[in-house]
Amino acid sequence: MSTWTPICHTNSLSTERGAAALVANDNGHHQVALFKLACGELYAVGHRDPFSGANVMARGIVGNRGDVPTITSPVYKQVFDLRTGEALDHPGVKLESWDSRDIDGVIHVRAIGA
Repeated sequence: MSTWTPICHTNSLSTERGAAALVANDNGHHQVALFKLACGELYAVGHRDPFSGANVMARGIVGNRGDVPTITSPVYKQVFDLRTGEALDHPGVKLESWDSRDIDGVIHVRAIGA
């Protein structure tokens, strides 16, 4: 299983805004988009938009569909579930998903399934 990688201090993230980070692990380097929601939940997904190929997801619009926290791509406006990375309107398309947690005020991530 992959180890947890420290990324930044939790108070460095703006609520309801994304931040991009470069994560190095056993599988190489990955661009990750981090989000801290108003409720305090943390999410991390791949920064690369699978529809445009651009690394822009940290610039997306945070929202929700019902009780599903979402991020909307700033390019073509596809909506993704922040919990799983799944595109809500395009089954089978998804962002990379990362586990995230706060340890003593520092956000750590690890690849899901690693």
